[in-house]
Amino acid sequence: MHQFPDAFLWGVAGAGHQIEGDNVTSDCWFAENVTPTVFKEPSGKACDGWNRWREDVDLAVAMNLNAYRFSVEWARVEPVEGEFDAAALAHYEAIVDHCLERGLAPVVTFHHFVAPHWFAARGGWLDAQAPERFARFCDRVMTAFGDRIAVAVTMNEPNLPPMLAWAGLPDFVRDLERETLEACARAAGVERYRLTNVTIAEEAEALFAGQAAGHRAARAAIKARRADLPVGLSIAMVDDLVHGADPGLRDRKRAEVYQPWLEIAREDDFVGVQNYERHHYDATGAVNADGTPAEGGVMNRTDPASLGGCARYAHAVSGVPILVTEHGMQADDDTERAAFIEPSLAGLQQAMDSGIPVLGYFHWTLMDNFEWIFGFGPKFGLHSVDPITFERSPKPSAGRYRDLVAELRRG
Repeated sequence: MHQFPDAFLWGVAGAGHQIEGDNVTSDCWFAENVTPTVFKEPSGKACDGWNRWREDVDLAVAMNLNAYRFSVEWARVEPVEGEFDAAALAHYEAIVDHCLERGLAPVVTFHHFVAPHWFAARGGWLDAQAPERFARFCDRVMTAFGDRIAVAVTMNEPNLPPMLAWAGLPDFVRDLERETLEACARAAGVERYRLTNVTIAEEAEALFAGQAAGHRAARAAIKARRADLPVGLSIAMVDDLVHGADPGLRDRKRAEVYQPWLEIAREDDFVGVQNYERHHYDATGAVNADGTPAEGGVMNRTDPASLGGCARYAHAVSGVPILVTEHGMQADDDTERAAFIEPSLAGLQQAMDSGIPVLGYFHWTLMDNFEWIFGFGPKFGLHSVDPITFERSPKPSAGRYRDLVAELRRG
Protein backbone atom coordinates (compact mmCIF):
# COMPACT_ATOMS: atom_id res chain seq x y z
CA MET A 1 0.00 0.00 0.00
CA HIS A 2 1.01 3.61 -0.54
CA GLN A 3 0.21 6.56 1.67
CA PHE A 4 -3.32 7.91 1.86
CA PRO A 5 -4.27 11.55 1.11
CA ASP A 6 -3.25 14.27 3.55
CA ALA A 7 -6.84 15.05 4.59
CA PHE A 8 -7.84 11.40 5.12
CA LEU A 9 -9.49 10.83 8.50
CA TRP A 10 -8.10 7.98 10.59
CA GLY A 11 -10.20 7.20 13.62
CA VAL A 12 -12.13 4.92 15.91
CA ALA A 13 -15.90 4.93 16.33
CA GLY A 14 -18.00 4.47 19.44
CA ALA A 15 -21.51 5.12 20.75
CA GLY A 16 -22.47 6.77 24.01
CA HIS A 17 -24.94 4.21 25.31
CA GLN A 18 -22.52 1.37 24.69
CA ILE A 19 -19.67 2.85 26.71
CA GLU A 20 -20.93 5.67 28.98
CA GLY A 21 -23.13 3.76 31.43
CA ASP A 22 -26.14 4.84 33.49
CA ASN A 23 -28.03 6.30 30.54
CA VAL A 24 -31.11 6.07 32.73
CA THR A 25 -33.43 8.46 30.86
CA SER A 26 -33.08 6.57 27.57
CA ASP A 27 -35.43 4.20 25.81
CA CYS A 28 -32.78 1.49 25.59
CA TRP A 29 -32.17 1.56 29.35
CA PHE A 30 -35.91 1.27 29.91
CA ALA A 31 -36.20 -1.71 27.54
CA GLU A 32 -33.21 -3.47 29.10
CA ASN A 33 -34.95 -3.45 32.47
CA VAL A 34 -38.49 -4.65 31.69
CA THR A 35 -39.73 -8.24 31.78
CA PRO A 36 -39.60 -9.93 29.37
CA THR A 37 -36.78 -8.31 27.45
CA VAL A 38 -34.81 -9.26 24.36
CA PHE A 39 -31.68 -7.77 25.93
CA LYS A 40 -29.41 -10.45 27.34
CA GLU A 41 -28.35 -8.17 30.19
CA PRO A 42 -28.64 -4.49 31.15
CA SER A 43 -25.97 -1.97 30.17
CA GLY A 44 -25.45 -0.77 33.75
CA LYS A 45 -22.17 1.11 34.08
CA ALA A 46 -21.14 -0.11 30.61
CA CYS A 47 -17.45 0.93 30.36
CA ASP A 48 -17.82 3.94 32.67
CA GLY A 49 -17.07 6.11 29.66
CA TRP A 50 -19.08 9.02 31.06
CA ASN A 51 -16.30 9.47 33.62
CA ARG A 52 -13.34 8.12 31.62
CA TRP A 53 -13.84 10.00 28.39
CA ARG A 54 -10.52 11.87 28.58
CA GLU A 55 -8.68 8.58 28.90
CA ASP A 56 -10.56 7.23 25.89
CA VAL A 57 -9.76 10.22 23.71
CA ASP A 58 -6.12 9.89 24.71
CA LEU A 59 -6.14 6.20 23.74
CA ALA A 60 -7.11 7.30 20.24
CA VAL A 61 -4.24 9.78 20.23
CA ALA A 62 -1.86 7.00 21.25
CA MET A 63 -2.80 5.08 18.10
CA ASN A 64 -1.62 7.94 15.80
CA LEU A 65 -5.21 8.77 14.84
CA ASN A 66 -6.46 12.17 13.73
CA ALA A 67 -10.22 11.73 14.26
CA TYR A 68 -12.62 10.46 16.92
CA ARG A 69 -16.25 9.49 16.31
CA PHE A 70 -18.65 9.58 19.26
CA SER A 71 -22.35 10.13 19.83
CA VAL A 72 -24.12 12.87 21.73
CA GLU A 73 -26.78 11.05 23.73
CA TRP A 74 -30.12 12.75 23.13
CA ALA A 75 -31.56 11.24 26.33
CA ARG A 76 -28.91 12.99 28.42
CA VAL A 77 -29.27 16.34 26.65
CA GLU A 78 -33.10 16.35 26.67
CA PRO A 79 -34.09 13.98 29.50
CA VAL A 80 -37.54 15.56 29.71
CA GLU A 81 -39.31 16.70 26.59
CA GLY A 82 -38.51 20.36 25.95
CA GLU A 83 -36.03 20.61 28.84
CA PHE A 84 -32.34 20.70 27.90
CA ASP A 85 -29.60 19.82 30.38
CA ALA A 86 -26.86 22.44 30.28
CA ALA A 87 -24.45 20.18 32.18
CA ALA A 88 -24.84 17.36 29.64
CA LEU A 89 -24.22 19.76 26.76
CA ALA A 90 -21.14 21.08 28.56
CA HIS A 91 -19.91 17.50 28.99
CA TYR A 92 -20.03 16.79 25.27
CA GLU A 93 -18.59 20.21 24.50
CA ALA A 94 -15.62 19.30 26.69
CA ILE A 95 -15.09 16.13 24.65
CA VAL A 96 -15.08 18.17 21.45
CA ASP A 97 -12.60 20.65 22.87
CA HIS A 98 -10.32 17.92 24.22
CA CYS A 99 -10.33 16.22 20.82
CA LEU A 100 -9.24 19.48 19.19
CA GLU A 101 -6.54 20.04 21.81
CA ARG A 102 -5.15 16.54 21.11
CA GLY A 103 -5.27 16.91 17.32
CA LEU A 104 -8.39 14.82 16.68
CA ALA A 105 -11.20 15.89 14.37
CA PRO A 106 -14.48 15.46 16.32
CA VAL A 107 -16.99 13.43 14.29
CA VAL A 108 -20.36 13.60 16.04
CA THR A 109 -23.27 11.20 15.66
CA PHE A 110 -26.56 12.81 16.67
CA HIS A 111 -28.58 9.60 16.93
CA HIS A 112 -26.86 6.25 17.47
CA PHE A 113 -29.99 4.09 17.94
CA VAL A 114 -30.82 5.46 21.41
CA ALA A 115 -33.43 8.15 22.11
CA PRO A 116 -35.03 9.64 25.22
CA HIS A 117 -37.60 7.58 27.10
CA TRP A 118 -40.25 10.23 26.42
CA PHE A 119 -39.58 10.00 22.66
CA ALA A 120 -40.16 6.23 22.63
CA ALA A 121 -43.29 6.66 24.75
CA ARG A 122 -44.66 8.91 22.00
CA GLY A 123 -44.13 6.12 19.47
CA GLY A 124 -40.56 6.91 18.46
CA TRP A 125 -40.11 7.54 14.75
CA LEU A 126 -43.74 6.55 14.14
CA ASP A 127 -44.90 9.77 15.81
CA ALA A 128 -45.78 12.51 13.31
CA GLN A 129 -43.81 15.10 15.30
CA ALA A 130 -40.67 12.96 15.63
CA PRO A 131 -38.69 14.72 12.85
CA GLU A 132 -39.44 18.11 14.38
CA ARG A 133 -38.38 16.93 17.85
CA PHE A 134 -35.13 15.48 16.51
CA ALA A 135 -34.33 18.63 14.54
CA ARG A 136 -34.87 20.72 17.68
CA PHE A 137 -32.32 18.58 19.54
CA CYS A 138 -29.82 18.85 16.66
CA ASP A 139 -30.22 22.62 16.63
CA ARG A 140 -29.53 22.81 20.37
CA VAL A 141 -26.35 20.73 19.99
CA MET A 142 -25.19 22.85 17.08
CA THR A 143 -25.80 26.01 19.07
CA ALA A 144 -23.67 24.68 21.92
CA PHE A 145 -20.58 23.49 20.02
CA GLY A 146 -21.42 22.89 16.35
CA ASP A 147 -18.87 25.50 15.33
CA ARG A 148 -16.08 23.15 16.41
CA ILE A 149 -17.03 19.71 15.07
CA ALA A 150 -15.58 18.33 11.85
CA VAL A 151 -18.32 16.02 10.55
CA ALA A 152 -21.99 15.45 11.47
CA VAL A 153 -23.62 12.01 11.19
CA THR A 154 -27.35 12.47 11.70
CA MET A 155 -28.30 8.80 12.18
CA ASN A 156 -26.54 5.50 12.65
CA GLU A 157 -27.76 2.57 10.53
CA PRO A 158 -31.43 3.51 10.00
CA ASN A 159 -31.53 0.57 7.57
CA LEU A 160 -30.84 -1.97 10.32
CA PRO A 161 -34.42 -3.38 10.41
CA PRO A 162 -34.45 -4.48 6.75
CA MET A 163 -30.88 -5.70 7.12
CA LEU A 164 -31.92 -7.94 10.01
CA ALA A 165 -34.96 -9.12 8.06
CA TRP A 166 -32.52 -10.63 5.55
CA ALA A 167 -30.33 -12.14 8.26
CA GLY A 168 -32.69 -15.02 8.96
CA LEU A 169 -33.15 -14.41 12.67
CA PRO A 170 -35.09 -17.18 14.44
CA ASP A 171 -38.79 -16.59 15.03
CA PHE A 172 -38.33 -16.64 18.81
CA VAL A 173 -36.09 -13.54 18.58
CA ARG A 174 -38.77 -11.66 16.64
CA ASP A 175 -41.39 -12.82 19.11
CA LEU A 176 -39.28 -11.66 22.03
CA GLU A 177 -38.73 -8.27 20.41
CA ARG A 178 -42.49 -7.82 20.13
CA GLU A 179 -42.96 -8.95 23.73
CA THR A 180 -40.28 -6.48 24.84
CA LEU A 181 -42.08 -3.57 23.21
CA GLU A 182 -45.38 -4.69 24.72
CA ALA A 183 -43.74 -4.88 28.15
CA CYS A 184 -42.30 -1.39 27.67
CA ALA A 185 -45.71 0.01 26.75
CA ARG A 186 -47.29 -1.55 29.84
CA ALA A 187 -44.55 -0.28 32.12
CA ALA A 188 -44.68 3.21 30.63
CA GLY A 189 -48.48 3.32 30.65
CA VAL A 190 -48.73 4.11 26.95
CA GLU A 191 -50.36 2.42 23.99
CA ARG A 192 -47.24 2.27 21.84
CA TYR A 193 -43.57 2.30 22.90
CA ARG A 194 -41.07 2.12 20.05
CA LEU A 195 -37.29 1.83 19.89
CA THR A 196 -35.07 2.23 16.85
CA ASN A 197 -33.18 -1.06 17.07
CA VAL A 198 -36.02 -3.26 18.39
CA THR A 199 -38.76 -3.17 15.78
CA ILE A 200 -41.89 -4.85 14.42
CA ALA A 201 -41.87 -6.08 10.82
CA GLU A 202 -45.26 -4.68 9.81
CA GLU A 203 -44.16 -1.17 10.82
CA ALA A 204 -41.11 -1.15 8.53
CA GLU A 205 -42.53 1.30 5.98
CA ALA A 206 -43.75 3.74 8.60
CA LEU A 207 -40.42 3.54 10.42
CA PHE A 208 -38.54 4.28 7.19
CA ALA A 209 -40.75 7.28 6.47
CA GLY A 210 -40.26 8.70 9.95
CA GLN A 211 -36.51 8.26 9.94
CA ALA A 212 -36.11 9.60 6.41
CA ALA A 213 -38.03 12.72 7.40
CA GLY A 214 -36.00 12.90 10.60
CA HIS A 215 -32.71 12.77 8.72
CA ARG A 216 -33.77 15.51 6.34
CA ALA A 217 -35.04 17.69 9.18
CA ALA A 218 -31.82 17.16 11.11
CA ARG A 219 -29.67 17.97 8.10
CA ALA A 220 -31.61 21.19 7.54
CA ALA A 221 -31.23 22.19 11.19
CA ILE A 222 -27.49 21.47 11.18
CA LYS A 223 -26.90 23.27 7.90
CA ALA A 224 -28.93 26.26 9.11
CA ARG A 225 -26.38 26.70 11.88
CA ARG A 226 -23.33 25.88 9.76
CA ALA A 227 -23.70 25.50 6.02
CA ASP A 228 -20.10 24.38 5.49
CA LEU A 229 -20.25 21.39 7.84
CA PRO A 230 -20.23 17.99 6.06
CA VAL A 231 -23.48 16.20 6.94
CA GLY A 232 -24.54 12.64 6.11
CA LEU A 233 -25.90 9.43 7.60
CA SER A 234 -24.36 5.99 8.05
CA ILE A 235 -25.86 2.75 6.78
CA ALA A 236 -25.17 -0.90 7.55
CA MET A 237 -23.78 -2.65 4.47
CA VAL A 238 -22.89 -6.21 3.61
CA ASP A 239 -20.87 -6.83 0.46
CA ASP A 240 -23.37 -9.06 -1.38
CA LEU A 241 -21.95 -11.18 -4.21
CA VAL A 242 -23.69 -13.23 -6.90
CA HIS A 243 -22.96 -16.87 -7.75
CA GLY A 244 -24.22 -17.87 -11.17
CA ALA A 245 -25.86 -15.81 -13.88
CA ASP A 246 -28.97 -14.64 -12.04
CA PRO A 247 -28.43 -11.60 -9.78
CA GLY A 248 -32.13 -11.27 -8.98
CA LEU A 249 -32.04 -12.23 -5.31
CA ARG A 250 -28.95 -10.15 -4.56
CA ASP A 251 -30.46 -7.17 -6.36
CA ARG A 252 -33.74 -7.53 -4.44
CA LYS A 253 -31.80 -7.39 -1.19
CA ARG A 254 -29.98 -4.29 -2.36
CA ALA A 255 -33.26 -2.65 -3.34
CA GLU A 256 -34.82 -3.36 0.06
CA VAL A 257 -31.87 -2.80 2.39
CA TYR A 258 -29.52 -0.18 0.93
CA GLN A 259 -30.89 1.59 -2.12
CA PRO A 260 -33.57 3.77 -0.46
CA TRP A 261 -31.00 5.25 1.92
CA LEU A 262 -28.29 5.57 -0.72
CA GLU A 263 -30.76 7.53 -2.84
CA ILE A 264 -31.51 9.81 0.12
CA ALA A 265 -27.76 10.25 0.56
CA ARG A 266 -27.57 11.85 -2.87
CA GLU A 267 -28.74 15.01 -1.11
CA ASP A 268 -25.92 14.77 1.47
CA ASP A 269 -22.22 15.59 1.59
CA PHE A 270 -21.18 11.96 2.10
CA VAL A 271 -22.58 8.56 3.02
CA GLY A 272 -21.24 6.58 5.95
CA VAL A 273 -20.49 2.93 5.15
CA GLN A 274 -20.53 0.42 8.02
CA ASN A 275 -19.29 -2.95 6.87
CA TYR A 276 -18.46 -6.16 8.70
CA GLU A 277 -19.39 -9.01 6.37
CA ARG A 278 -19.62 -10.43 2.87
CA HIS A 279 -22.53 -12.67 1.84
CA HIS A 280 -23.02 -14.79 -1.26
CA TYR A 281 -26.30 -15.48 -3.10
CA ASP A 282 -27.38 -17.57 -6.05
CA ALA A 283 -30.83 -17.34 -7.66
CA THR A 284 -32.56 -19.10 -4.76
CA GLY A 285 -30.80 -18.21 -1.54
CA ALA A 286 -27.65 -17.80 0.51
CA VAL A 287 -24.67 -19.92 -0.48
CA ASN A 288 -21.12 -20.42 0.69
CA ALA A 289 -18.23 -18.70 -1.04
CA ASP A 290 -17.76 -21.76 -3.26
CA GLY A 291 -21.42 -21.75 -4.30
CA THR A 292 -22.53 -24.70 -2.17
CA PRO A 293 -25.73 -24.27 -0.12
CA ALA A 294 -25.25 -22.41 3.14
CA GLU A 295 -26.22 -24.51 6.13
CA GLY A 296 -28.59 -22.54 8.33
CA GLY A 297 -28.95 -19.62 5.91
CA VAL A 298 -26.90 -16.44 5.94
CA MET A 299 -24.13 -16.42 8.52
CA ASN A 300 -21.53 -13.82 9.44
CA ARG A 301 -18.73 -14.13 6.92
CA THR A 302 -15.82 -11.84 7.56
CA ASP A 303 -13.83 -11.04 4.44
CA PRO A 304 -11.34 -8.17 4.17
CA ALA A 305 -12.29 -7.65 0.52
CA SER A 306 -15.82 -6.70 1.55
CA LEU A 307 -14.94 -3.12 2.55
CA GLY A 308 -13.75 -2.05 -0.89
CA GLY A 309 -16.76 -3.73 -2.49
CA CYS A 310 -19.18 -1.81 -0.28
CA ALA A 311 -17.42 1.49 -1.00
CA ARG A 312 -17.75 0.92 -4.73
CA TYR A 313 -21.45 0.03 -4.55
CA ALA A 314 -22.37 2.84 -2.16
CA HIS A 315 -20.69 5.45 -4.35
CA ALA A 316 -22.17 4.02 -7.55
CA VAL A 317 -25.71 4.54 -6.21
CA SER A 318 -25.30 7.68 -4.10
CA GLY A 319 -22.77 9.57 -6.19
CA VAL A 320 -21.31 11.17 -3.04
CA PRO A 321 -18.03 10.57 -1.22
CA ILE A 322 -17.71 7.62 1.17
CA LEU A 323 -16.80 7.84 4.84
CA VAL A 324 -16.13 4.46 6.44
CA THR A 325 -17.86 5.22 9.74
CA GLU A 326 -17.54 1.65 11.05
CA HIS A 327 -15.52 -1.39 10.10
CA GLY A 328 -14.20 -4.23 12.21
CA MET A 329 -14.87 -7.77 13.31
CA GLN A 330 -16.17 -9.74 16.26
CA ALA A 331 -13.36 -11.97 17.44
CA ASP A 332 -12.45 -13.52 20.76
CA ASP A 333 -9.01 -14.25 19.30
CA ASP A 334 -7.52 -10.80 18.75
CA THR A 335 -4.85 -12.11 16.40
CA GLU A 336 -7.64 -12.51 13.84
CA ARG A 337 -8.58 -8.83 14.21
CA ALA A 338 -4.95 -7.72 14.02
CA ALA A 339 -4.49 -9.66 10.79
CA PHE A 340 -7.77 -8.39 9.33
CA ILE A 341 -7.08 -4.65 9.32
CA GLU A 342 -4.28 -4.38 6.75
CA PRO A 343 -5.89 -6.38 3.91
CA SER A 344 -9.15 -4.52 4.51
CA LEU A 345 -7.38 -1.18 4.12
CA ALA A 346 -5.59 -2.49 1.03
CA GLY A 347 -8.95 -3.28 -0.55
CA LEU A 348 -10.26 0.16 0.38
CA GLN A 349 -7.21 1.78 -1.19
CA GLN A 350 -7.74 -0.22 -4.38
CA ALA A 351 -11.25 1.21 -4.56
CA MET A 352 -9.82 4.70 -4.07
CA ASP A 353 -7.22 4.10 -6.77
CA SER A 354 -10.05 3.19 -9.13
CA GLY A 355 -11.69 6.59 -8.52
CA ILE A 356 -13.93 6.08 -5.48
CA PRO A 357 -13.71 9.17 -3.23
CA VAL A 358 -13.18 8.03 0.38
CA LEU A 359 -12.86 10.62 3.14
CA GLY A 360 -11.76 8.45 6.04
CA TYR A 361 -11.77 5.18 7.97
CA PHE A 362 -13.10 4.63 11.50
CA HIS A 363 -12.49 1.27 13.13
CA TRP A 364 -15.20 -0.20 15.32
CA THR A 365 -14.36 0.05 18.09
CA LEU A 366 -11.98 1.53 20.64
CA MET A 367 -12.90 -0.96 23.37
CA ASP A 368 -15.08 -3.98 24.07
CA ASN A 369 -18.46 -2.67 25.17
CA PHE A 370 -22.21 -3.23 25.48
CA GLU A 371 -23.35 -4.81 22.20
CA TRP A 372 -27.08 -4.16 22.45
CA ILE A 373 -29.30 -7.26 22.78
CA PHE A 374 -26.20 -9.48 22.99
CA GLY A 375 -24.88 -7.77 26.11
CA PHE A 376 -21.16 -7.73 26.88
CA GLY A 377 -20.36 -11.02 25.15
CA PRO A 378 -19.27 -10.01 21.62
CA LYS A 379 -15.76 -8.55 21.39
CA PHE A 380 -15.13 -5.85 18.78
CA GLY A 381 -12.63 -3.71 20.70
CA LEU A 382 -9.04 -2.74 20.07
CA HIS A 383 -8.82 -2.58 23.87
CA SER A 384 -10.24 -4.88 26.52
CA VAL A 385 -12.08 -3.50 29.56
CA ASP A 386 -11.95 -4.97 33.05
CA PRO A 387 -15.60 -5.46 34.12
CA ILE A 388 -14.84 -4.45 37.73
CA THR A 389 -12.23 -1.69 37.54
CA PHE A 390 -13.03 -0.57 33.94
CA GLU A 391 -9.30 -0.43 33.22
CA ARG A 392 -8.61 -0.34 29.48
CA SER A 393 -5.83 -2.57 28.13
CA PRO A 394 -4.57 -2.48 24.53
CA LYS A 395 -4.82 -5.65 22.50
CA PRO A 396 -2.32 -6.55 19.76
CA SER A 397 -4.80 -5.17 17.21
CA ALA A 398 -4.48 -1.70 18.74
CA GLY A 399 -0.75 -1.80 18.12
CA ARG A 400 -1.21 -3.10 14.60
CA TYR A 401 -3.71 -0.37 13.74
CA ARG A 402 -1.38 2.23 15.29
CA ASP A 403 1.57 1.06 13.21
CA LEU A 404 -0.43 0.89 9.99
CA VAL A 405 -1.76 4.41 10.46
CA ALA A 406 1.75 5.68 11.11
CA GLU A 407 2.89 4.08 7.83
CA LEU A 408 -0.07 5.26 5.77
CA ARG A 409 -0.48 8.83 7.03
CA ARG A 410 1.45 11.49 5.18
CA GLY A 411 3.62 13.91 7.10
